[in-house]
Formats: sequence, C-alpha cells, structure tokens
Amino acid sequence: MERMAESIMKVATTLPEGVPLAAKGLLHLGTRAAVDQTLSRLAARGELIRAGRGFYMRPVQTRFGPRSPSAEQAIEALAVQRGETIVPSGAAAANALGLTTQVPVKTVYLTSGRSRVLNLGRQAVELRHAPRWQLALGSKTSGQVVRALAWLGPDEAPKGLQILRSKLTETAKTELVSAAPQFPTWLARLIGKMVHG
Repeated sequence: MERMAESIMKVATTLPEGVPLAAKGLLHLGTRAAVDQTLSRLAARGELIRAGRGFYMRPVQTRFGPRSPSAEQAIEALAVQRGETIVPSGAAAANALGLTTQVPVKTVYLTSGRSRVLNLGRQAVELRHAPRWQLALGSKTSGQVVRALAWLGPDEAPKGLQILRSKLTETAKTELVSAAPQFPTWLARLIGKMVHG
C-alpha cells in the first residue's frame, strides 16, 4: 500500500494547483478498491484533500502552511476533466455586472452535471444542476447577463436590463438575440425589446 501511496503522490505533485485527482485516472496503479483505499488513507493523513466522491486534490504548500486550492481553479479543472459546463451562479453574475451590491454568502456554481457539494478545505462549493438555457452562452458576458436576469426574475429583470443596455457590446447583444429561442418566453421577449426597441 505504501508503494501505491508514493506512486499516487508522485502523480499528484506533477499536477498544477487545483487540478483534481480522480480514482479512475489512477487505475493503472492497481485495482479500483486498492486505489480508493489508498486515496482515503492519504486524505486521512492530510496529504490529499477529499473534495467529493472519488475526487481528491493536493493541498497547496505556502510559507504559512498548507491551504486548499482556489475554488476557481478547482472548478475550472473539474469542468475540463468531467466535460461539464460550470459557470458562476446568477447571484454572482448579477454582482459582477453591477446589478446588485449583494455578495453571495455561499459559493454556488451552475453545472450541466449533477448537483453536488465540493469541500475544498473549510470552503464548501455548491454545484447546482441548471437548465441548458442558463449555460448556453457559457462564461461570456452574454452568458452572465442571462444568468443575472434569470436570478432577478421576470419582475426585476426589466430594471436590470435598462442598466445593462448601455454597457453591452454589439457582440454580446447579437449573442443574446441568437440564443433567445432557448430562453423562457419572458426572457426572450425582454431581450428582443432591448435589441430591437
């Protein structure tokens, strides 16, 4: 088991900060049961952080001691590894676009995958399954607009759109119009009014 632990840690040290270590990616070292057991032991010893089911990360060493990888890097790496679309929630998008001064207390991302919670040290990052239309434009500004307006809802979204109208580039407006058929009726109507008057 110690030889497998050394092999797993050797693989882990070659990965950049925030890149997850999945049990399935280590099956060349042994059976699934042996890999899972070794990963659990490494997490218990503090050499790895168990972020979720079958999902581990190497703590980042700093001069103040070990810390968890940043949530942004972990989410980005997870999206690539699992082939999911993962973007900040509507509340975070509304804050980034200046539509609200409220800063979300919980770190929430929307995903095309299943809902789950990642534990990055003391920080819990919630991944919520979202409808495809909220993920359609990804992390582009136009995608942020869609998620922010969805978060504001049909009653508050017109005010938000008034604020955004002058800030949006022509490219972002074009992207919104081309994706509008995927949106709920109330949102498609709002976007059409914004662009076509």
